[in-house]
Amino acid sequence: MTVAKSDNMRMFEPSMPSAKRARKGRSRICRNSDENMDHDIWKALPEDLLESVIARLPIAAFFRFRLVCKKWNMLLSSQSFYREYAQKKQQSQPWFYMFTHHNLYMGSMYNSFSRRWYHPQPASLISDPTRLPVASAGGLICFLDCHDKSFYIYNPLTRSCKALPRQSIFVQSRISVGMTLNGHSQGYNVLWVGVEGVYEIYDSTKNEWSRPGKIPSTINLPLELNLKSQAVCINRTLYFIRTFPDGVVSYNMETGVWEQLDIPVPRHSSDQTLAECNGKIMLVGLLKKYSATCVCIWELQKMTLLWKEVDRMPNLWLFEFYGKHVKMTCLGNKGLLMLSLKSQRMNQLVTYDMTSQEWMKVTLGRKAKFISSGTAFLPCLTALP
Repeated sequence: MTVAKSDNMRMFEPSMPSAKRARKGRSRICRNSDENMDHDIWKALPEDLLESVIARLPIAAFFRFRLVCKKWNMLLSSQSFYREYAQKKQQSQPWFYMFTHHNLYMGSMYNSFSRRWYHPQPASLISDPTRLPVASAGGLICFLDCHDKSFYIYNPLTRSCKALPRQSIFVQSRISVGMTLNGHSQGYNVLWVGVEGVYEIYDSTKNEWSRPGKIPSTINLPLELNLKSQAVCINRTLYFIRTFPDGVVSYNMETGVWEQLDIPVPRHSSDQTLAECNGKIMLVGLLKKYSATCVCIWELQKMTLLWKEVDRMPNLWLFEFYGKHVKMTCLGNKGLLMLSLKSQRMNQLVTYDMTSQEWMKVTLGRKAKFISSGTAFLPCLTALP
C-alpha cells in the first residue's frame, strides 16, 4: 500500500549514510515472498493483538501510522489502545516543541534521539501567533495568549487541545508560568504569578482556578522574574529565576509555601536560564569576556548558595563565536537542553545532555532557524489536556 505524504506532516531528516545495494538474489526472494503472502491472514488479525503490536512502536512511527487509513487513525484514540499503551514503557527522552522566526504559524518538533524534525499542523486553538508555549509537564504543553492572558493545554502528538477557564482576575502586566503533574492523580497544575505578587493555581481534576492569596512579605516585590527562563519543577516544587535581586524564587505545590534564595549570577554572564538534572538545579548562560563568548553550565551548591561551573562548550566551537555579539535562547527539561545561538552572521542549534556532558550540533533545514519560543516535553499519546 502506498501512502502519499501529507502536507501537515512534512518531515526533513539529517543526511544519513547511503545504504548498501541489496543483492539481486535477496531482492528476488523478498518480491517472491510478498507475492505469495496471503492478505486475508492479516485482515483477520484480532484488533486487540494489533493494538498490542502498535503500542510497542516508537513514538515517531505514529506520525506515519495515522496516514495509512481512517481505521488506523481512529484506533489511536480508542480507550482500549490507551490502556494497552499505558502499560508499556513510556518515552524517557524529551522532545522539543518550538516556534521559529521563519515559521511563526506552525510549530516544529525535534526528536534528539533520532535527530529528526517534524512539522505537524497545530490545533486551531493554538494557531494564533499570539499564543506561545510557556511551560510543560509530561506530554502536555501549556500555551499562553500574550494579549488576554488566556491559557490552553495541548498534546502535540495527538493534537488534542483544551482552553482553560478564565482566571478570577485579569492582570495586565507580564506573568510567569509554571506547570507540574499532580502527585495524587493523573491531573496537572498550572501556576501563574504576576510582578505584584498575585498568583493563581489551576487544578485539572477540578477544572477550576484557585486563588490562595498573595506572595508573603518575605519575598521582595515587585517580583522581577526572568521571563525568558521557564520554571523548573523538582518534586512538585516550581523554581523561577529572578533578575533583581539576583536569585531563585520557589513555590511548593504540596505545602503552598513560597521561598526566596539570594544567589548572585556568575560574573560576565548573560542570557541565564534555569534547568534541572537528576534533581539538581542548574544554570545555563553565555559567558562573555573581552571578545570571547562561551556557553557555560553551572550547578547550584546548596551549602554555599553559589553557582559552580561544571561544564562549558568545546574549545573548538569557541572560534565560531569570537568577536561576535551572540544571543542565546535555551529550552531544557530532564537534563537535556536545546540552545539556539544567533549572531549577525551565524545561526546554530545545539543540544546538550547534562548527564553525559555531550554537545551536539543540530542539522538545520533549508532555512536556518532561530527559536522565538518553545519548551521541552515528554512525548506521550495518552496524556489528556
